[in-house]
Amino acid sequence: MSPGNVLILPGWQSSDAGHWQTLWEAKHGYRRVEQHDWMQPLRGDWCARLDEVVVDTHGPVVLVAHSLGCILAAWWAAHSQHTGKVRGALLVAPGDVERAELALLLPGWAPIASQVLPFPAVLVASRNDPYCRFGRAAQLAQAWGARMVDCGECGHINAESGLGEWPEGQALLHTLMKD
Repeated sequence: MSPGNVLILPGWQSSDAGHWQTLWEAKHGYRRVEQHDWMQPLRGDWCARLDEVVVDTHGPVVLVAHSLGCILAAWWAAHSQHTGKVRGALLVAPGDVERAELALLLPGWAPIASQVLPFPAVLVASRNDPYCRFGRAAQLAQAWGARMVDCGECGHINAESGLGEWPEGQALLHTLMKD
């Protein structure tokens, strides 16, 4: 699989320079799905942009989502006609936009799509994620038909978690990239 077929789906405010998603882009040539507005995200706009990138990409794709990007992937999968192009999805630290405090910050993102994804998925969750309780992440994994991986106590599995290039995540991604 070409590195350009691995699509990075950052969450709200995108992924900063020290985030594993950004490090993977720089090292492996994966492609970030750029959104029009990272600060005030609109679910419809983000879904349309993801659909456009998937359609315009030659061959199959693998999604690598973090936080709000996971919620985007699930919503997109429930509504797109192009899910057949997705070989798999790595869903890391989904943000629970149905929680009151996140719903206020990210209006229009609830409810979370809760159907089984039409492609293989691995959901990685942290036991001390401030944006999604571990039990809630397990519920999402079950609803989406995703294999759940316990990352231990890694916060929001972002730059502040100190994971660097996060080789464990890269290994999970490679399982989804295999033919």
